[in-house]
Amino acid sequence: MIGNHIAKIRKSRGFTLSELADKSNVSKSYLSNIERNLNQNPSIQVLEKIAHVLQVEISSLLTPLMKQDQHQIIENEWIEFVKELKKSGLKKDQIHEYKTLIEFIRWQNSNEGS
Repeated sequence: MIGNHIAKIRKSRGFTLSELADKSNVSKSYLSNIERNLNQNPSIQVLEKIAHVLQVEISSLLTPLMKQDQHQIIENEWIEFVKELKKSGLKKDQIHEYKTLIEFIRWQNSNEGS
């Protein structure tokens, strides 16, 4: 259910119910009702607010829990890293240009213990 999924994402992001409610400007009681599946049909505007604070696409809030493994929740530090890459002017289609560097770093990390 959507409420369980939102609660799981919220907890993985380290937010309390109160923090998410405050930051998304959604009342704590309403958010609690969503998470407990008492309100199973929140408006798209409410979902957008929640998704924005949790730094996820709105579609990921709607992803059934059974498919969660396919749509893993990205850790905040990776989201910030990607934002920094975008700020620096790197475009998605340029990432393949860094594959050699990434492979070298992977090789270096695997040989550190040797």
